[in-house]
Amino acid sequence: MVELKFTAIKPNGQLITGNLAAPTYSEGKKQIKALVEKHKIKLKSIQKKITYIYKIKKGNEAVIKGEQKAFSKEEVTQALTKMGYQVISVNKFLFEWDPKPPEQEVLSFVKISAELLEQKLPYSEIMTLLVNDLENKTLRETLKQINNELKKGADSQTTFVKHDRVFGKFTAYMLGLAAKSGNMTEIYKATAKFLERRMQFQKDMRSALITPAITVFILFLAVLFYVGYIFPETAKLFLKFDIPLPPMTAATLDMSNFLMNQWLIVVIVIFAPPIVLGWWKKTPAGDLFFSKWMMKVPIMGSLVHKTNIEVFCRVFYTLYSGSAESIEPIRIAAEATDNAYFEQQIKKIAIPMMISKGAGISESFAASKVFTDTAISRFHSGEETGTIKNTALQLANYYESETVFRLKNVIEMIQVFIAMIIMVVMIGLTLVSAETATINPSVR
Repeated sequence: MVELKFTAIKPNGQLITGNLAAPTYSEGKKQIKALVEKHKIKLKSIQKKITYIYKIKKGNEAVIKGEQKAFSKEEVTQALTKMGYQVISVNKFLFEWDPKPPEQEVLSFVKISAELLEQKLPYSEIMTLLVNDLENKTLRETLKQINNELKKGADSQTTFVKHDRVFGKFTAYMLGLAAKSGNMTEIYKATAKFLERRMQFQKDMRSALITPAITVFILFLAVLFYVGYIFPETAKLFLKFDIPLPPMTAATLDMSNFLMNQWLIVVIVIFAPPIVLGWWKKTPAGDLFFSKWMMKVPIMGSLVHKTNIEVFCRVFYTLYSGSAESIEPIRIAAEATDNAYFEQQIKKIAIPMMISKGAGISESFAASKVFTDTAISRFHSGEETGTIKNTALQLANYYESETVFRLKNVIEMIQVFIAMIIMVVMIGLTLVSAETATINPSVR
């Protein structure tokens, strides 16, 4: 989040200042301009809170170096002077960059917090310990800001959600909710479990899809180099002496000539589709399309689908407190799946049915068409017996066990498939090379 401070002048000449936080500087400027236009005041200046590096000393003590975020150099100087320090220098941090912390760092923070909360340690002490101990600068500075705001009495949910770029949308919401609830330890443990499962699933997916894809791509480039450059140098020697080429050698040479003569088309055909698809996936329409069809592709689609249901059920179980308070947990659980299609179906079909028509949870979930028959059946039973919260946990555990087991089998199957592709390619190259070696020049 970017913190901005603006100064404006009222029609009567009175000077006013205000602060706000926004995801980006440009977004913050838009919000300030909208605010100025709404209240019909004249904007004078906008300042962004940035990092300053300072050097200070007190009496004959050694020089102390540090950094502080502020809206201006003067603000840092005044604050240090009031504390009794002699300010030697204050300069802007030239290359300020706050990258999003790795998910592993966020998970570590949530897990440690959950363990300390279970030991009945006060939350303020936990935050102080972690602020002093975390290595990731972005996460450490973010927690420091949150801790300071909470000590001033700020709303915990608003404070955490403001930093959703650092924690992620769902995690920020859950941590903010935990501080307001009477079940803080349980929510932190559930959030840690959610982050752990998501990271493990992403790791397994990379192992199942991305690593084999990279292997095949590198193999393809190696074959392309062999066919396009190395092989022609040998085959053209025979053509130079009018030696007839065997069928496979001739076909490979024709392919090589095509690749070399039409290299631009080949490059476009190889690289353009992934670039275009990657760009389109970042758009709302593309994200919705990929989210929908990722749950329908053979083999992997079923795993993705059931993992989405598992995440939904786990979050729903954590937040659900009764039928009268079911809408908000359902909405947050849908967002937690990180699947645009799943989220859309819940928000546009299931929730409206529950609100406008008074439909039950199982009926609404069935209408959304993103749950399996097993899940719908279990939700229906839970609804009838009043155990829907426990039903959600049972479904989450069931689908976790199933997806973990099946994904291991899929990874093994894909590895065997990749090995077969490599074997076929190597056999093909060996046959072509062997055929070339059998060519005998005719003696005249």
